[in-house]
Amino acid sequence: MPETKHFTHTIKLSPGSSHAGQDFEGRLAYWSLGDASKPTVLMPTCFAGKLETTTPFLYDPDTSALPLSKYHVLVVGQLGGGESSSPSNQPAPFSGVDFPRVTYEDNIHLQHALCQSLGVKHLEAYIGFSMGGQQAYHMAVLYPDFVSNIVMLATSARTSAHNWNFLEGPKAALESSVDFEDGRYKIQPTRGLRAFGRVYSTWALSQEWYRQECWKATGYDTLEQYLQNNWDKRSNDANDLLSMLWTWQHGDITSCFPEDKGDLPTTLGRIEAKCAIMPSKTDMYFPPEDSEEEVKHVKNGKLAVIPSIYGHLAGGGAGTAEDKKFINEQVAELLKS
Repeated sequence: MPETKHFTHTIKLSPGSSHAGQDFEGRLAYWSLGDASKPTVLMPTCFAGKLETTTPFLYDPDTSALPLSKYHVLVVGQLGGGESSSPSNQPAPFSGVDFPRVTYEDNIHLQHALCQSLGVKHLEAYIGFSMGGQQAYHMAVLYPDFVSNIVMLATSARTSAHNWNFLEGPKAALESSVDFEDGRYKIQPTRGLRAFGRVYSTWALSQEWYRQECWKATGYDTLEQYLQNNWDKRSNDANDLLSMLWTWQHGDITSCFPEDKGDLPTTLGRIEAKCAIMPSKTDMYFPPEDSEEEVKHVKNGKLAVIPSIYGHLAGGGAGTAEDKKFINEQVAELLKS
């Protein structure tokens, strides 16, 4: 396992955060992989993701588009994820439920400061899945000259009303649980976390995945076994999950530019980087139709739909070997062009 390093930097929280304008000492956990003299690629974590689970299939030495012999890869934990500053690890007065609600803008300003501290003056690529992809959109508009290529995997530039409402389901299941105690629990609310996972699991995969009983391909005889082992046992702190969920629900690149008056095509037009926008064909909350509309307004954007039945999870590498091969090929093609 690579060494987990930490970077601390004070920012003023963005206008969209719960503590807008307040100084916040943010701490980012990160991995620095490969030779720092090589072109740098930054990959942020996704919802409930960890450094070690963040698209490692993209930098595998044998089959990946980003071999560490050619690239310097920075994997960075997002705020609220449990490794960087989060409700579960922040001291008072920002611990637990008192942790500030932070935006993608806050994450990106900290990540840019991290790069500057490491002497990284330019990114060859920024690659994100799901919430990581929403961070990619924000990096693209906040620092348009800082990155050459951006890959958005199973994500969107603005969280849709349907996506926002989907998240209300697992949120309500957790917050309504008797052991959640309004977020001031002394031990993890296992009952609430199990309910959160059960609600979430239906959306993460596709109807076809369930129809074909694909849990058997992952080593389980029954759906119940799969759910117990993959969704009931969550390693994330409950308040961390809700912190990330708030950031996700409020994801909107237009909020960075009040003068754009919420017009998404205008803000998308600010992107200078070459972009590979890759939704999963069967994603139920970041559907391809949303990406098809967004790519119309990205002047250097290309749409490549991942042909998978693994729903949203296909974008993060939890699908088949063919899914991962498709993503690697698209990333390699983008970096060559």
